[in-house]
Amino acid sequence: MSDKAELVSLSAVELRKLIGTKAISPVELLDACIARIEAVNPAVNAVTATQFDAAREAAKAAEQAVIDGKPLGLLHGLPLGVKDLEDTAGLLTTYGSPMSRGNVPSQDVVLVERLRAAGAILVAKTNVPELGAGANTRNPVWGATGNPFNPELNAGGSSGGSAAALACDMLPVCTGSDTGGSLRIPAAKCGVVGFRPSPGLAPNSRRLLGWTPISVVGPMGRDVADTGLQLAATAGESTGDPLSYAVDPLAFLMPPHIDPATLRIGYTEDFGCCDVDPSIRAIFRARIAELERIVHTCEPVAFDLGDVHRCFDVIRAESFVAGLHADYARDPSALGPNTRANYEMGAAMTLADSAWAQAEQTRIFQRFQQAFSRYDVIVSPTTPVSPFPWTQMHATEIDGHAQENYYRWLALTYVVTLTTHPAISLPCGVDHAGMPFGLQIVGPFRGDMKTLAVSMALECAFAASPVLRRPRPDLARLARPNPALTSIVTAPPVYDAAEGGGAGRSTV
Repeated sequence: MSDKAELVSLSAVELRKLIGTKAISPVELLDACIARIEAVNPAVNAVTATQFDAAREAAKAAEQAVIDGKPLGLLHGLPLGVKDLEDTAGLLTTYGSPMSRGNVPSQDVVLVERLRAAGAILVAKTNVPELGAGANTRNPVWGATGNPFNPELNAGGSSGGSAAALACDMLPVCTGSDTGGSLRIPAAKCGVVGFRPSPGLAPNSRRLLGWTPISVVGPMGRDVADTGLQLAATAGESTGDPLSYAVDPLAFLMPPHIDPATLRIGYTEDFGCCDVDPSIRAIFRARIAELERIVHTCEPVAFDLGDVHRCFDVIRAESFVAGLHADYARDPSALGPNTRANYEMGAAMTLADSAWAQAEQTRIFQRFQQAFSRYDVIVSPTTPVSPFPWTQMHATEIDGHAQENYYRWLALTYVVTLTTHPAISLPCGVDHAGMPFGLQIVGPFRGDMKTLAVSMALECAFAASPVLRRPRPDLARLARPNPALTSIVTAPPVYDAAEGGGAGRSTV
């Protein structure tokens, strides 16, 4: 393994320590990340718009700050990838939509603003489904993102580009966001960590319905500590998000130590309401058998979550109506099939539907609390199926049950979304097909710190087991470009650096 390859494989926490002690330079690290992107990205198409020249200038400034002994932020000198749903000043931001193929924002969202303030160096955007709709990362602007373990299969979504970039060691810090599972699902499918925090913990200034807790932004990482590092750099109150609240963000750098042998875990294969493939159930049962040897208590727990699917349909559709009303009114055909279906579903709903859904979500929240009177966390599979071909838009059938819409197969994660509890997807070996398997760990209400602490304890225990530890992709298999991933591009991005106000390029 070359020195550059060894460098990019280190965790974000380790890299930040090395930068702070002058053991490595931010310029050296950036060059290594760019080399990895250029070598591997053509095979998976995780990274979209880039600004390598601007990043090199920022890395030189970061290097000088270290030499001069200036105060350094939590992410000082760490190369950053930002999900292409988040506005980045001076860098092409398309949301995966032909309507925005030339959009270069003049201002960062709060999330990116805080990451840059912490010293992170913006290098690139990461791929998404069109307007974030769906859990298969593909769009007509950039194409599809292939799974690092098999590029013919999907990487999940909507944070699929970030998950794949992390799994391939292209960038040490990548962002995500989550409505029905968009942090957790790609993390599970790519073998990394995705954390959906409590609404408001990490401010989401992009959310139009500011008082609705369904959509959050959150961290991804190759391990739990990296995830906590990004959260520490972004958490806390902001006037950009009315749900945000004051916390001590530095506390997330070191969650309290937990002995796994003291943990009380309740587990469920399906929350009593989700379709799950029999092969995933079998893998999950095998993982539970391993967990039983590690923790104090590991018991099945039953749930009655009411009409949880209709509730999610209504609340999710509200956000699409809020975000797409003007675009739909102008030209419905400009929207992709998923986004248009969501808008039309929401537009047909009534105030009575909305009122019912808000009340049902409250009932779901109240019922969910009963489990935490006995257990520290609840564990389930993150996804109900192994990764399927990226050419297939979504899972149409699970265990013989037809899925009534393109996102119903995400139920294992979206039922947790409705509870507003923090949840993380933790890598836990591979499934029957040799693809990454993720455990969804759901913490108590507002128990983000506990969720991270439990996950860190289990991650440490898993590391000792060849069956349970985080899998790594074989990068040698990604040496050749995969032009099929970009064959679906129908609206190539437009980027004029002079007009956009910043250097950049596309990878298509």
